Amino acid sequence: MESDFIKREKTVIKTSIISIGANIVLAAFKAFVGLVSNSIAIVSDAVNNLSDALSGIITIVGTKLAGRSPDRNHPYGYGRIEYMTSFIVSGIVLYAGITALIESVKKIIKPEVADYSLVTLVILTSGIIVKFILGAYVKKKGREVNSDSLIASGSDAFNDALLSISVLVCAVIYITIHVSLEAYVGTFLSLFIIKSGLELIKESVDNILETRIESELSSKIVKEVIKEKEVEGAFDLILNNYGPDKYLGSVHIELKDNLSVADVDRISRSITNNVMEKYGVILHTIGVYSINTKDKKIMNIQKDITKIVFSHKGILQMHGFYLDEKNKTISFDIIIDFKIKNREELYREIYDEVKNKYSIYKINITLDIDVSD
Repeated sequence: MESDFIKREKTVIKTSIISIGANIVLAAFKAFVGLVSNSIAIVSDAVNNLSDALSGIITIVGTKLAGRSPDRNHPYGYGRIEYMTSFIVSGIVLYAGITALIESVKKIIKPEVADYSLVTLVILTSGIIVKFILGAYVKKKGREVNSDSLIASGSDAFNDALLSISVLVCAVIYITIHVSLEAYVGTFLSLFIIKSGLELIKESVDNILETRIESELSSKIVKEVIKEKEVEGAFDLILNNYGPDKYLGSVHIELKDNLSVADVDRISRSITNNVMEKYGVILHTIGVYSINTKDKKIMNIQKDITKIVFSHKGILQMHGFYLDEKNKTISFDIIIDFKIKNREELYREIYDEVKNKYSIYKINITLDIDVSD
Protein backbone atom coordinates (compact mmCIF):
# COMPACT_ATOMS: atom_id res chain seq x y z
CA MET A 1 0.00 0.00 0.00
CA GLU A 2 1.42 3.41 -1.04
CA SER A 3 2.21 6.00 1.61
CA ASP A 4 0.64 9.45 1.51
CA PHE A 5 4.03 10.92 0.62
CA ILE A 6 4.43 8.67 -2.44
CA LYS A 7 0.88 9.44 -3.57
CA ARG A 8 1.58 13.14 -3.19
CA GLU A 9 4.82 12.86 -5.16
CA LYS A 10 3.12 10.98 -7.99
CA THR A 11 0.31 13.52 -8.16
CA VAL A 12 2.72 16.46 -8.27
CA ILE A 13 4.82 14.82 -11.00
CA LYS A 14 1.84 13.73 -13.12
CA THR A 15 0.21 17.16 -12.90
CA SER A 16 3.51 18.88 -13.68
CA ILE A 17 4.05 16.69 -16.77
CA ILE A 18 0.58 17.58 -18.09
CA SER A 19 1.31 21.27 -17.44
CA ILE A 20 4.70 21.04 -19.15
CA GLY A 21 3.22 19.40 -22.25
CA ALA A 22 0.43 21.96 -22.55
CA ASN A 23 2.80 24.90 -22.08
CA ILE A 24 5.32 23.62 -24.64
CA VAL A 25 2.60 23.21 -27.26
CA LEU A 26 1.20 26.66 -26.52
CA ALA A 27 4.68 28.24 -26.52
CA ALA A 28 5.50 26.68 -29.90
CA PHE A 29 2.27 27.86 -31.54
CA LYS A 30 2.46 31.34 -30.04
CA ALA A 31 6.13 31.78 -30.93
CA PHE A 32 5.42 30.79 -34.55
CA VAL A 33 2.41 33.10 -34.82
CA GLY A 34 4.25 35.92 -33.04
CA LEU A 35 7.24 35.75 -35.36
CA VAL A 36 5.15 35.42 -38.50
CA SER A 37 2.83 38.28 -37.53
CA ASN A 38 5.71 40.35 -36.10
CA SER A 39 3.88 40.58 -32.73
CA ILE A 40 6.13 41.20 -29.72
CA ALA A 41 3.12 40.79 -27.39
CA ILE A 42 2.45 37.27 -28.68
CA VAL A 43 6.16 36.40 -28.54
CA SER A 44 6.27 37.66 -24.91
CA ASP A 45 3.26 35.46 -24.16
CA ALA A 46 5.07 32.51 -25.74
CA VAL A 47 8.16 33.15 -23.60
CA ASN A 48 5.94 33.19 -20.53
CA ASN A 49 4.49 29.78 -21.51
CA LEU A 50 8.00 28.43 -22.05
CA SER A 51 9.10 29.63 -18.63
CA ASP A 52 6.03 27.87 -17.17
CA ALA A 53 7.12 24.63 -18.85
CA LEU A 54 10.65 25.00 -17.50
CA SER A 55 9.20 25.71 -14.07
CA GLY A 56 7.28 22.43 -14.26
CA ILE A 57 10.47 20.52 -15.08
CA ILE A 58 12.30 22.06 -12.12
CA THR A 59 9.29 21.31 -9.89
CA ILE A 60 9.54 17.63 -10.83
CA VAL A 61 13.29 17.54 -10.16
CA GLY A 62 12.80 19.31 -6.83
CA THR A 63 10.00 16.95 -5.80
CA LYS A 64 12.13 13.88 -6.58
CA LEU A 65 15.16 15.23 -4.71
CA ALA A 66 13.02 16.32 -1.77
CA GLY A 67 11.69 12.77 -1.52
CA ARG A 68 15.07 11.29 -0.66
CA SER A 69 15.24 9.44 2.65
CA PRO A 70 16.88 11.11 5.67
CA ASP A 71 20.52 10.23 6.30
CA ARG A 72 23.20 10.93 8.89
CA ASN A 73 24.05 14.36 7.53
CA HIS A 74 20.42 15.32 6.86
CA PRO A 75 18.39 13.67 9.65
CA TYR A 76 15.30 15.77 8.84
CA GLY A 77 15.29 14.78 5.18
CA TYR A 78 15.56 16.85 2.01
CA GLY A 79 12.11 18.45 1.95
CA ARG A 80 13.44 22.01 1.84
CA ILE A 81 14.92 21.36 -1.60
CA GLU A 82 11.45 22.16 -2.95
CA TYR A 83 11.90 25.71 -1.66
CA MET A 84 15.31 25.99 -3.33
CA THR A 85 13.95 24.80 -6.69
CA SER A 86 11.09 27.25 -6.27
CA PHE A 87 13.70 30.00 -5.92
CA ILE A 88 15.34 28.89 -9.19
CA VAL A 89 11.96 28.92 -10.94
CA SER A 90 11.39 32.43 -9.62
CA GLY A 91 14.69 33.54 -11.15
CA ILE A 92 13.71 32.07 -14.52
CA VAL A 93 10.35 33.89 -14.46
CA LEU A 94 12.08 37.16 -13.55
CA TYR A 95 14.66 36.73 -16.35
CA ALA A 96 11.91 36.00 -18.89
CA GLY A 97 10.08 39.16 -17.84
CA ILE A 98 13.19 41.36 -18.08
CA THR A 99 14.08 39.95 -21.53
CA ALA A 100 10.54 40.54 -22.81
CA LEU A 101 10.56 44.09 -21.39
CA ILE A 102 13.78 44.96 -23.24
CA GLU A 103 12.31 43.72 -26.54
CA SER A 104 9.07 45.63 -25.94
CA VAL A 105 10.90 48.89 -25.24
CA LYS A 106 12.87 48.41 -28.47
CA LYS A 107 9.56 48.11 -30.34
CA ILE A 108 8.33 51.35 -28.75
CA ILE A 109 11.49 53.18 -29.83
CA LYS A 110 11.44 51.64 -33.33
CA PRO A 111 7.82 50.65 -34.05
CA GLU A 112 7.07 47.69 -36.34
CA VAL A 113 3.52 47.07 -37.51
CA ALA A 114 2.11 43.62 -36.68
CA ASP A 115 0.31 41.53 -39.27
CA TYR A 116 -2.59 39.72 -37.62
CA SER A 117 -4.68 37.08 -39.36
CA LEU A 118 -7.66 34.86 -38.63
CA VAL A 119 -5.23 32.04 -37.75
CA THR A 120 -3.62 34.32 -35.16
CA LEU A 121 -6.97 34.98 -33.50
CA VAL A 122 -7.91 31.28 -33.51
CA ILE A 123 -4.60 30.25 -31.89
CA LEU A 124 -4.84 33.00 -29.27
CA THR A 125 -8.43 32.02 -28.42
CA SER A 126 -7.47 28.34 -28.21
CA GLY A 127 -4.57 29.22 -25.92
CA ILE A 128 -6.87 31.14 -23.59
CA ILE A 129 -9.30 28.21 -23.32
CA VAL A 130 -6.45 25.73 -22.71
CA LYS A 131 -4.92 27.96 -20.02
CA PHE A 132 -8.20 28.34 -18.15
CA ILE A 133 -8.77 24.56 -18.17
CA LEU A 134 -5.14 23.87 -17.22
CA GLY A 135 -5.27 26.41 -14.39
CA ALA A 136 -8.42 24.87 -12.92
CA TYR A 137 -6.96 21.35 -13.14
CA VAL A 138 -3.55 22.19 -11.65
CA LYS A 139 -5.05 24.25 -8.85
CA LYS A 140 -7.50 21.47 -7.98
CA LYS A 141 -4.71 18.89 -7.78
CA GLY A 142 -2.55 21.27 -5.75
CA ARG A 143 -5.30 21.64 -3.15
CA GLU A 144 -5.84 17.88 -3.04
CA VAL A 145 -2.20 17.22 -2.10
CA ASN A 146 -1.53 20.54 -0.31
CA SER A 147 1.15 21.54 -2.81
CA ASP A 148 1.91 25.27 -2.82
CA SER A 149 3.89 24.94 -6.05
CA LEU A 150 0.95 23.39 -7.92
CA ILE A 151 -1.52 25.89 -6.50
CA ALA A 152 0.80 28.70 -7.59
CA SER A 153 1.15 27.15 -11.04
CA GLY A 154 -2.63 26.95 -11.36
CA SER A 155 -2.99 30.61 -10.40
CA ASP A 156 -0.23 31.51 -12.84
CA ALA A 157 -2.12 29.71 -15.63
CA PHE A 158 -5.22 31.78 -14.89
CA ASN A 159 -3.09 34.94 -15.01
CA ASP A 160 -1.62 33.82 -18.34
CA ALA A 161 -5.12 33.37 -19.72
CA LEU A 162 -6.07 36.90 -18.67
CA LEU A 163 -2.89 38.28 -20.26
CA SER A 164 -3.59 36.36 -23.47
CA ILE A 165 -7.04 37.95 -23.52
CA SER A 166 -5.35 41.36 -23.52
CA VAL A 167 -3.22 40.31 -26.51
CA LEU A 168 -6.34 39.07 -28.30
CA VAL A 169 -8.11 42.37 -27.64
CA CYS A 170 -5.04 44.18 -29.00
CA ALA A 171 -5.20 42.12 -32.17
CA VAL A 172 -8.93 42.76 -32.62
CA ILE A 173 -8.40 46.51 -32.14
CA TYR A 174 -5.71 46.55 -34.79
CA ILE A 175 -7.80 44.58 -37.28
CA THR A 176 -10.90 46.76 -36.78
CA ILE A 177 -9.51 50.30 -36.41
CA HIS A 178 -5.82 49.81 -37.40
CA VAL A 179 -4.38 51.13 -34.15
CA SER A 180 -1.29 49.21 -33.01
CA LEU A 181 -0.91 48.74 -29.27
CA GLU A 182 1.64 45.95 -29.71
CA ALA A 183 4.68 47.35 -27.96
CA TYR A 184 2.67 48.82 -25.10
CA VAL A 185 0.80 45.57 -24.41
CA GLY A 186 4.14 43.75 -24.62
CA THR A 187 5.54 46.14 -22.02
CA PHE A 188 2.55 45.57 -19.76
CA LEU A 189 2.93 41.80 -20.07
CA SER A 190 6.64 42.05 -19.29
CA LEU A 191 6.04 44.12 -16.16
CA PHE A 192 3.38 41.66 -15.04
CA ILE A 193 5.84 38.75 -15.49
CA ILE A 194 8.55 40.66 -13.59
CA LYS A 195 6.10 41.36 -10.75
CA SER A 196 5.20 37.64 -10.59
CA GLY A 197 8.89 36.70 -10.54
CA LEU A 198 9.64 39.08 -7.65
CA GLU A 199 6.64 37.78 -5.68
CA LEU A 200 7.78 34.18 -6.23
CA ILE A 201 11.30 35.07 -5.09
CA LYS A 202 9.93 36.66 -1.91
CA GLU A 203 7.78 33.59 -1.22
CA SER A 204 10.74 31.25 -1.77
CA VAL A 205 13.01 33.29 0.51
CA ASP A 206 10.29 33.38 3.19
CA ASN A 207 10.01 29.57 3.07
CA ILE A 208 13.79 29.15 3.31
CA LEU A 209 14.07 31.60 6.23
CA GLU A 210 10.87 30.26 7.83
CA THR A 211 8.07 32.68 8.61
CA ARG A 212 5.46 32.92 11.34
CA ILE A 213 3.47 29.74 11.90
CA GLU A 214 0.19 29.70 10.00
CA SER A 215 -2.34 30.95 12.54
CA GLU A 216 -5.01 28.38 11.63
CA LEU A 217 -2.62 25.44 12.12
CA SER A 218 -1.14 26.78 15.36
CA SER A 219 -4.61 27.43 16.79
CA LYS A 220 -5.75 23.90 15.96
CA ILE A 221 -2.67 22.35 17.57
CA VAL A 222 -3.01 24.45 20.74
CA LYS A 223 -6.70 23.48 21.01
CA GLU A 224 -5.75 19.82 20.60
CA VAL A 225 -3.10 20.10 23.33
CA ILE A 226 -5.44 21.69 25.90
CA LYS A 227 -8.06 19.00 25.29
CA GLU A 228 -6.09 16.93 27.81
CA LYS A 229 -8.05 17.53 31.01
CA GLU A 230 -4.94 18.08 33.16
CA VAL A 231 -3.44 20.70 30.84
CA GLU A 232 -4.14 24.22 32.13
CA GLY A 233 -2.60 26.02 29.16
CA ALA A 234 -0.36 25.60 26.11
CA PHE A 235 2.34 28.12 25.16
CA ASP A 236 5.52 28.64 23.13
CA LEU A 237 4.43 26.48 20.20
CA ILE A 238 7.32 26.30 17.75
CA LEU A 239 7.07 24.49 14.40
CA ASN A 240 10.03 24.00 12.10
CA ASN A 241 9.17 23.38 8.47
CA TYR A 242 11.35 20.79 6.69
CA GLY A 243 9.38 20.82 3.45
CA PRO A 244 5.68 20.82 2.49
CA ASP A 245 3.63 19.10 5.20
CA LYS A 246 6.78 18.22 7.18
CA TYR A 247 6.63 19.88 10.60
CA LEU A 248 8.62 19.13 13.74
CA GLY A 249 8.01 21.20 16.82
CA SER A 250 7.80 21.76 20.52
CA VAL A 251 5.34 23.24 23.01
CA HIS A 252 5.15 24.12 26.70
CA ILE A 253 2.19 23.04 28.80
CA GLU A 254 1.06 24.15 32.26
CA LEU A 255 0.30 21.40 34.78
CA LYS A 256 -0.59 21.55 38.45
CA ASP A 257 2.25 20.83 40.87
CA ASN A 258 0.45 17.86 42.47
CA LEU A 259 0.91 15.57 39.45
CA SER A 260 3.45 12.73 39.41
CA VAL A 261 6.16 12.11 36.83
CA ALA A 262 4.10 9.16 35.57
CA ASP A 263 1.15 11.52 35.03
CA VAL A 264 3.33 13.95 33.09
CA ASP A 265 4.68 11.13 30.93
CA ARG A 266 1.19 9.85 30.14
CA ILE A 267 -0.07 13.33 29.25
CA SER A 268 2.94 14.10 27.04
CA ARG A 269 2.63 10.86 25.09
CA SER A 270 -1.10 11.37 24.60
CA ILE A 271 -0.56 14.89 23.24
CA THR A 272 2.21 13.75 20.88
CA ASN A 273 0.11 10.93 19.46
CA ASN A 274 -3.06 13.01 19.03
CA VAL A 275 -1.31 15.90 17.28
CA MET A 276 0.55 13.51 14.97
CA GLU A 277 -2.61 11.59 14.03
CA LYS A 278 -4.74 14.68 13.37
CA TYR A 279 -2.27 17.14 11.86
CA GLY A 280 0.82 15.14 10.86
CA VAL A 281 2.99 17.29 13.14
CA ILE A 282 5.67 15.70 15.28
CA LEU A 283 6.00 17.39 18.68
CA HIS A 284 9.40 16.05 19.64
CA THR A 285 9.58 18.12 22.84
CA ILE A 286 6.88 18.97 25.38
CA GLY A 287 8.14 21.20 28.15
CA VAL A 288 6.27 21.56 31.42
CA TYR A 289 5.45 24.61 33.53
CA SER A 290 4.42 23.78 37.09
CA ILE A 291 1.45 25.70 38.52
CA ASN A 292 1.29 26.53 42.23
CA THR A 293 -1.84 25.08 43.80
CA LYS A 294 -0.98 24.55 47.47
CA ASP A 295 -0.59 28.08 48.82
CA LYS A 296 -3.10 30.96 48.51
CA LYS A 297 -0.38 33.47 49.38
CA ILE A 298 1.58 32.42 46.29
CA MET A 299 -1.51 32.65 44.13
CA ASN A 300 -2.08 36.23 45.36
CA ILE A 301 1.53 37.10 44.52
CA GLN A 302 0.99 35.72 41.03
CA LYS A 303 -2.08 37.94 40.56
CA ASP A 304 -0.12 40.97 41.74
CA ILE A 305 2.83 40.31 39.42
CA THR A 306 0.44 39.68 36.53
CA LYS A 307 -1.07 43.12 37.19
CA ILE A 308 2.41 44.67 37.20
CA VAL A 309 3.38 43.02 33.91
CA PHE A 310 0.21 43.95 32.03
CA SER A 311 0.33 47.54 33.27
CA HIS A 312 2.97 48.02 30.57
CA LYS A 313 1.92 48.51 26.94
CA GLY A 314 3.09 45.94 24.42
CA ILE A 315 2.76 42.82 26.60
CA LEU A 316 1.06 40.08 24.62
CA GLN A 317 1.29 37.23 27.09
CA MET A 318 2.54 36.09 30.48
CA HIS A 319 2.72 32.40 31.37
CA GLY A 320 4.68 29.71 33.19
CA PHE A 321 4.50 31.43 36.58
CA TYR A 322 5.97 29.43 39.45
CA LEU A 323 7.10 30.50 42.89
CA ASP A 324 9.53 28.22 44.71
CA GLU A 325 9.29 29.22 48.36
CA LYS A 326 12.03 26.86 49.47
CA ASN A 327 14.65 28.30 47.10
CA LYS A 328 13.10 31.79 47.09
CA THR A 329 12.72 32.06 43.32
CA ILE A 330 9.97 33.45 41.11
CA SER A 331 9.96 32.40 37.47
CA PHE A 332 7.72 33.28 34.54
CA ASP A 333 7.81 34.08 30.82
CA ILE A 334 6.57 37.15 28.98
CA ILE A 335 6.00 37.88 25.30
CA ILE A 336 6.48 41.45 24.07
CA ASP A 337 4.98 42.68 20.80
CA PHE A 338 7.48 43.06 17.93
CA LYS A 339 6.01 46.56 17.42
CA ILE A 340 7.81 47.70 20.58
CA LYS A 341 11.06 49.21 19.34
CA ASN A 342 13.17 48.46 22.40
CA ARG A 343 11.86 45.19 23.79
CA GLU A 344 14.92 44.67 26.01
CA GLU A 345 14.35 48.03 27.69
CA LEU A 346 10.72 47.15 28.46
CA TYR A 347 11.87 43.78 29.76
CA ARG A 348 14.31 45.52 32.11
CA GLU A 349 11.59 47.89 33.39
CA ILE A 350 9.33 44.95 34.26
CA TYR A 351 12.18 43.03 35.85
CA ASP A 352 13.19 45.98 38.03
CA GLU A 353 9.61 46.68 39.11
CA VAL A 354 9.01 43.05 40.14
CA LYS A 355 12.43 42.79 41.79
CA ASN A 356 11.91 45.97 43.83
CA LYS A 357 8.57 44.75 45.16
CA TYR A 358 9.67 41.16 45.84
CA SER A 359 13.31 41.71 46.71
CA ILE A 360 13.59 38.62 48.90
CA TYR A 361 13.16 36.43 45.84
CA LYS A 362 15.45 35.69 42.95
CA ILE A 363 13.52 36.78 39.83
CA ASN A 364 13.80 34.74 36.61
CA ILE A 365 11.91 36.29 33.69
CA THR A 366 12.27 34.72 30.26
CA LEU A 367 11.66 36.96 27.25
CA ASP A 368 9.89 34.65 24.80
CA ILE A 369 9.46 35.32 21.09
CA ASP A 370 6.03 35.85 19.53
CA VAL A 371 6.26 32.98 17.03
CA SER A 372 2.63 31.85 16.81
CA ASP A 373 -0.92 33.03 17.49
